[in-house]
Amino acid sequence: MPRLIAALLLASLMIAIGWLAGGAALAICAAVSMGVNWAVFVPSNALKTERYYDLTGGLTYLTLLAVGLTLSADIGAREAIVTAMVAVWAIRLSSFLFRRIRRDGKDGRFDAIKVSWSRFLIAWTLQGMWCFLTALGALILLTSPTPEGLTLVDLVGFAIWGVGFAIEVVADRQKSAFRARPESEGRWIDEGLWSTSRHPNYFGEIMLWTGIFVVGAGVFQGWQWLGVLSPLFVTLLLTKVSGLPMLEQRADERWGDDPAYRAYKVETPVLIPTLRR
Repeated sequence: MPRLIAALLLASLMIAIGWLAGGAALAICAAVSMGVNWAVFVPSNALKTERYYDLTGGLTYLTLLAVGLTLSADIGAREAIVTAMVAVWAIRLSSFLFRRIRRDGKDGRFDAIKVSWSRFLIAWTLQGMWCFLTALGALILLTSPTPEGLTLVDLVGFAIWGVGFAIEVVADRQKSAFRARPESEGRWIDEGLWSTSRHPNYFGEIMLWTGIFVVGAGVFQGWQWLGVLSPLFVTLLLTKVSGLPMLEQRADERWGDDPAYRAYKVETPVLIPTLRR
């Protein structure tokens, strides 16, 4: 029961943030984000499977874009480009993660979570939060009138997004190729972008959402500046909650006694890419 209450409180908080940042339109988006994830939670909990978790995340982003476009006062070049950026990212990442879980059969992060319906509900609720808050900057742009014509700030934001997206895609492909090689069995990846950062894909994700916020920073007014929650929430979740802490712990448990892995950790930053000496 406490976790159910927590889930309802988190949903209420998202709706309140949406109302402050963009009125009824964004409050509706927040409710939709939670609703999509809770709807898929029901059959997923009955089957005790996380198979459709990441795919639902992508569906949530696309649904939010559709709702945002429907409620939009005007769609100019800025809004169209941001919509395309979020859609491309969501389709690419969710399909990549879905293929990975089909290949692996499960996601180890959920082993201890899915056995409890209340803990599993919190996981789906957090995904609803993730989708709404990360897309918040884009949704503010979609549902609020903005000045016509692109500016230098827009171009800077687009460039930051492009670099971040490229880093995430390349990092994911390098890791997939590494795991596909028989000689990589039981090893950690330390080549390509992974030789400059232990989690370059996460760095790319933080960077691309920062790029979308930069686009919005050129036109945000008043409470619309809540759009900064997008890169802040992504950074917090990936570095303090469900990203780096879990993966670093699993890696330490698996290779922590290996001197070569300990050397890799010393030489390679956890997040921000840096060339080795």
